[in-house]
Amino acid sequence: MAEIIQRDGTWVFDGDALRLTPGRDRNVGLLRKELGELTVPLGALAGVSLEQGKKAGRLRLRLRDGADPLLQATGGKLGEPNDPYQLTVEADRFGVAEYFVDEVRNALLLDEVPAGPVDGYLLPGPGVPLSASAGDGTATFDGESVRLDWNWKTEEAKSAAGARTLALGDITAVEWHPAVGLENGCLRFSVRGAETKAPPKYDPNSVELWGFKKDPLMALIAAAVQARLPHPAVSVAEEAAPPAAGTGRAAIPAPASEADHDALLRRLRELGELRREGVLTEEEFALAKQAVLKRL
Repeated sequence: MAEIIQRDGTWVFDGDALRLTPGRDRNVGLLRKELGELTVPLGALAGVSLEQGKKAGRLRLRLRDGADPLLQATGGKLGEPNDPYQLTVEADRFGVAEYFVDEVRNALLLDEVPAGPVDGYLLPGPGVPLSASAGDGTATFDGESVRLDWNWKTEEAKSAAGARTLALGDITAVEWHPAVGLENGCLRFSVRGAETKAPPKYDPNSVELWGFKKDPLMALIAAAVQARLPHPAVSVAEEAAPPAAGTGRAAIPAPASEADHDALLRRLRELGELRREGVLTEEEFALAKQAVLKRL
């Protein structure tokens, strides 16, 4: 087991999953505090790194595309204080952080976890019911529908029709954007049959965000809804698959064997490099090499 404890939080790796617990430091963002402890299965990881600075460094987890509904809904736009997959590391703990990185990387290698995208969420997303207030409204999600209530700062053209209730089955997409510079952010829902290009200020299916402290809490609503929508990979596959006679859509074709072969050869080269660098022992190298050769 590998563990690193910092004011920013505590990360623990037991070989199968990482447990990320936010710290109580004042620099920890509201979103991380609301999320609480996260459990990230090893299979959801694409990589881990340590960035060292003079006074402090940063541990970063890179998740596989499509593994986490939070990252899917926010598009990687979460800022440093609210990103649950970053951990500030003090300079005197760089050695512990390096050991942590090595343990995770070795596990990824030995378990042959691919770094590519997944076709289903591997993290559950925030629990419901859930409610957040920011910008010009309040968003509430109970697992079946989203309710949008407006406040006195809402544009009259949007608030005139009153509160909005959006059934989950009518929502085709959800996205969260932070305010950047002079451009406001938003929590936006795309609703079947009501597509619009109107700015969030006038869109009755959007909450406009102005860059205040509670804006990231709206990302929790986005993630909870995203986790209950069809996975993006499923939608892409359905669009790409040609129709099959009499049966709707054909099955998704398997990846080309040439591509698989090239990927496995690259894996073998990587294993050799890791053995030469001393990251892998001879026994670990032989075990991993045998597994790759079987797939070849």
